Amino acid sequence: MLSAQSKSYLSFIRSLPIKDQYSKQDLLIEDLLMAREGQLEMYYAPHNEYINQHAKIVIVGITPGWTQMERAYQAAVQAFHRGETDEEACKAAKIAARFAGSMRTNIISMLEELELPHYFDIEKASDLFDVNTTLLHTTSLLRYPVFVDKQNYNGHLPSLTNNEFLYKKAAESFPQEISMLEGSLIIPLGKSVEKVLRQLVHQNKIQAGNYLWGFPHPSGANGHRHKQFETAKPEMRRTLRYLQIK
Repeated sequence: MLSAQSKSYLSFIRSLPIKDQYSKQDLLIEDLLMAREGQLEMYYAPHNEYINQHAKIVIVGITPGWTQMERAYQAAVQAFHRGETDEEACKAAKIAARFAGSMRTNIISMLEELELPHYFDIEKASDLFDVNTTLLHTTSLLRYPVFVDKQNYNGHLPSLTNNEFLYKKAAESFPQEISMLEGSLIIPLGKSVEKVLRQLVHQNKIQAGNYLWGFPHPSGANGHRHKQFETAKPEMRRTLRYLQIK
């Protein structure tokens, strides 16, 4: 259920004009600012409002980047202009924005190499991102986009686990969301996400369960991802072989 705050932001989004592309000057504005701490700013985006509670696979990133945010706004504004509801607009935004761009391509490639489709009775990993799939839910530790000096936050500067403002945001929203998806395979994208999830498990804020530990962050900027993937691949394949999905 959407909060009153989310409904207020969505009401503002309804007023936006359709554009082929939005700029940061269009969206990184005070009307959409949720929180600020020094150089860190969190802005509203509609796509992570939608939770696919039927999902069997949950891919967890750090925070939506600018590309995801912009595509989410494109889809939501278009949905509103078609006369759709808040919930329908959020779902359209999710489908359009989830790990958009090269990140999605790299995720699909690694899932194929792990032979994940075999364990979920689908033909290929890209089917997970098909508009009709009910297997996949994508989300972020920080549900809404965080920027440092208007640039994408990468999970390192500042450290998510050591920054009180960021960790509090993650610890407040993520456990509530993941509790709706118990029994699913959870794929943390990269070491920063994995570190936070392990800490939340240790603190009993989320359940220990089916985690694909070692999955690299799929960003092209992660020059070590191929080596990280090869190192973790045997254990990830073992996890998939013994997977127990509810």
